[in-house]
Amino acid sequence: MASPKTGEDVVPEDLQSDLPLHSKAEDKAMESSQQSPDVRNPQSPKASQPKKSKTKDSKPDKEKSKAKSSNPVKVNGELSKSQGESTTGPLPDFVIQRNKLFDELKRRHDAEILARDHPIINVSLDLGLDKDGKPRPTMPVAAKAWESTPGSFLRHVDKDITSDVVIAKVNGKDLWDLDRPLEYDCCVSYVPFTSAEGRKVFWHSSAHVLGEAAECQYQCLLSHGPPVEQGFFYDMAIGEGQVVKEADWSPLESKASKYFKEKQPFERLHVSIPDLKEMFGYSKYKMYYIENLLPPEGSTVYKCGTLVDLCLGPHIQNTSKIKTFQIMKNSSCYFRGDKNDDSLQRIYGVAFPDKKQMAEHKKFLEEASKRDHRKIGIDQDLFFFNELSPGSAFLLPHGTIIFNALQKLLRSEYQNRGYQEVQSPNMYDVELWKKSGHWKHYQDDMFSLEVEKRKWALKPMNCPGHCLMFGHRERSYRELPLRMADFGVLHRNEASGALHGLTRVRRFQQDDTHVFCTQDQITQEIEGLFDFLKCIYGLFGFPFKLKFSTRPEKYMGDLDTWDAAEAKLKDALDAFTASGGGQWELNEGDGAFYGPKIDITISDALKRDHQCATIQLDFQLPQNFELEYMTAEMAAKSKAPDPSEAKSEPTTASKGPKPPGPGRARPVMLHRAIIGSFERFMAILTEHFAGKWPFWLSPRQVLVIPVMPTVNDYVEEVQRLLRAHKMHVDIDISGNTMPKKIRTGQLQQYNFIFVVGAQEKESRSVNIRNRDDQETQSKGDLIPLNEAIQKLKALKKERRLINSI
Repeated sequence: MASPKTGEDVVPEDLQSDLPLHSKAEDKAMESSQQSPDVRNPQSPKASQPKKSKTKDSKPDKEKSKAKSSNPVKVNGELSKSQGESTTGPLPDFVIQRNKLFDELKRRHDAEILARDHPIINVSLDLGLDKDGKPRPTMPVAAKAWESTPGSFLRHVDKDITSDVVIAKVNGKDLWDLDRPLEYDCCVSYVPFTSAEGRKVFWHSSAHVLGEAAECQYQCLLSHGPPVEQGFFYDMAIGEGQVVKEADWSPLESKASKYFKEKQPFERLHVSIPDLKEMFGYSKYKMYYIENLLPPEGSTVYKCGTLVDLCLGPHIQNTSKIKTFQIMKNSSCYFRGDKNDDSLQRIYGVAFPDKKQMAEHKKFLEEASKRDHRKIGIDQDLFFFNELSPGSAFLLPHGTIIFNALQKLLRSEYQNRGYQEVQSPNMYDVELWKKSGHWKHYQDDMFSLEVEKRKWALKPMNCPGHCLMFGHRERSYRELPLRMADFGVLHRNEASGALHGLTRVRRFQQDDTHVFCTQDQITQEIEGLFDFLKCIYGLFGFPFKLKFSTRPEKYMGDLDTWDAAEAKLKDALDAFTASGGGQWELNEGDGAFYGPKIDITISDALKRDHQCATIQLDFQLPQNFELEYMTAEMAAKSKAPDPSEAKSEPTTASKGPKPPGPGRARPVMLHRAIIGSFERFMAILTEHFAGKWPFWLSPRQVLVIPVMPTVNDYVEEVQRLLRAHKMHVDIDISGNTMPKKIRTGQLQQYNFIFVVGAQEKESRSVNIRNRDDQETQSKGDLIPLNEAIQKLKALKKERRLINSI
C-alpha cells in the first residue's frame, strides 16, 4: 500500500512500464505489487471467493440496472445526475448505490465541518523562485481553519505562477488538494505540472477519469489505477470472455473529453472501514484492499463525476485542467501481479494540460521505442531469454564483452581504492536469513528448497554472507575499513508479471560491496563513495542526484541507533553539498528496514531518471551477528587478559545480541552499489547510447573489409595485429559487394570500418571510416597501420566517450 505521503491509490502500483526502461518509481511500484500467491496469502480474493463471483459481479443484471436508472435517486430534493445516469447513458446498479452512500456521507461530513469552530490560523505562501532564480518573499494571507483552502489563495498570485499549478504542498512535505480546507498554522507552496510530483498527481487524476469512462462503457469492476512514469493505467474485470479492443479506445477518449468539459470536481471524503465495506461490497477487488491493506481507522475516497474510488489522493481541482487525453495501449494482466489470480484488462493512457506537451511526448515515445534495449539486444546479438528459465538472461558473446568491460572497469577502481574482492556461497540454510532478519521481511522474494531435511534459500543479497566472512576470525582495528566486494550471482523471486527485459530479472549480478568500519570512519568512507560515483558516472556522461531516505514505518533496531545513523549520513551529504556536489533531497520514511540510505539517481540521454547506486548505513546486522574487532586499547595491552575479568561477567542469558567485551567494539556496516545490477545497467547504457557503444565498451570495435579478394591476406593480418592488442575485430571476406559489406557494418554499429585495397596493402595503411563522423563515410582517412593501432589503444585505455582517433 502506498503511504499517505506519496498520494496514490491505496493499492499496489504498476507491474510494467510504458517505456523500454523502468524508472525508479516504477521499480518501487513493482516491488510493492508483488505479493505472494494464494498458498502463501490465503486472503487473496481468488482464494477467498470462487471464480464464479467474477462473472456475477462483472455483469450486473441489465434489467435491474435499467429499472434503477429510469428512476434516479433524489438528493436534498434534487435529482442527482451522478447517481441515476452518466453523460453517455444509464449506470449499473452498484454504481448508483455506491454513489448514493457517498453523497449521504459527504453531506454529513460537510455539516460537521460547518458546525465546527473556524479559528483564525497563520498561513504564509511560499511562491518559490522568481525568473532570476532568487527566492520570492513569503506572503502572509488571512485564513481560517476548516474553511480556507490553498486554491482560494491563488487569486492573490500572479498568473505566470498559477497557470501551471496542479496541487499544493503544506509545510514543504504534505501534498494537499487545492480545494481541501487547511486545518492548522502552515506554509503553503504550489506544485506545477512541470515537476515530477505535479505530473504524478495530474496523471493520477487522469487515471480516475479513465476509470469513470471504463466503468460507464463496460459496467466493469475496477481494480486500481495509479500514475506511472509516462502516464497512467487502470486495471479492470470486464466480464467473462471479454477483452478490451483497440476499437474501444475512441469511445473511451470521447467520454473523457465530455468529462473535461463538465469540469467535474474531485471531492475528498474520509470513510470508516464499515462504510467502505458497504460502499464497495460489490467488488471483491476493492474488498481485498479494504480488508488487507487499509488501517483500522479507514481511508479516504474520491469522487469524480460518476466514479467513487478508494484513494489517498491528492488530486487536481477539476477535470477542466486536462486538455488532451489519449489511450496508448491495452493488455491483460493478473490481479496483484500473481499468475494464480484473476486475469484483468489493463488500459494505459496519458494526458497533458496542453496539446503541445502531448506532441512532444509522442516524439519522446518514438525515440524511446528506437532505443528499446530489448530490440537492440536482439539486433546486436547481445542477449536473449527463454521460458525454460524465466527472468534469467542468456548473455551471448557480444553481451558478455560489455559485461566483462564493466567488471574490468570496477576491478581497476577497486584496486586503486583499497577494495578486496571475495566470493561467497550461492545457497545458505535459512537460519542465516533468520539471524540477519531478512527471513521475516523478505522470505516471499526468495527461492527456497529443502535438502536433507534442511531448508535452504538462494541468496538474494550478499550482506549476511559477508558478515560470516568478517566474523570467521579475530579482527583488529588495523584492518578497518575493510571493503569487501563481491560480483556473485543473486536470485530474487520476482513475479512473472513484473519481469521486463534486463531491467527486471530473477537472476542477476551486481557490484556489491560491504564496508566494515569504525564510527569515526563513516564520514570519510561516504565521502570516498561520492568520489567513486563521480568517477564512474562521469565516464558515461551521467549526471546524478542524491536522495536521503530515513526510517520506514517497519524497521529493525532501536530509535537511538537509527537517529545516530541518520545523523552520520546527513553530515556526509551536507559536506558533499558544501564541496560543490549539488543539493540533496529528503525522502522521509523510505529507508531500508535495517538502516537509512542514500539513493543515487542518474539521468540518461532522454532525461529519464534511473536509480542504480545506493549507500546504506547499517548498525543492525553487525549486532545480529555479534561482530566485533579488537580496539587500539586492547591491542596496546602487553599481557594476556586477567582470567578474573571473564569470571566477573554475568552468567545469566541476556536478551538480544551479546555486547562486545572489554577492549572490543562493534563495527559499522556500509552497504553500497555503484552501477547496481549489471543487467539493469546494461539496459540503461543500451538505451542511453542507442546501441552506439563507446569504443572501450563496444563488442564490435573494428570491421576490416577488402576492396578485392587479392588483399584478403592483408585483411587477416590486420585482424591478427589488432586482436593481439585485445581489440574486438571482425573481417568480411564474403562474396558480397564492398558497398553491401560497408552498409552491413554501419547497421551493426561498428565503431570503425577499415577498408583496404592494393594501395593500403602496399603502404601498410588503412582507410578508416568513423561511425560518428559523416565526412568519413564516402571515403575514409588513410592512416598508417601502426599509427592507427596506437591511436585505438589510447582510445580504449582512456575510455573516451567520443568515437574519434
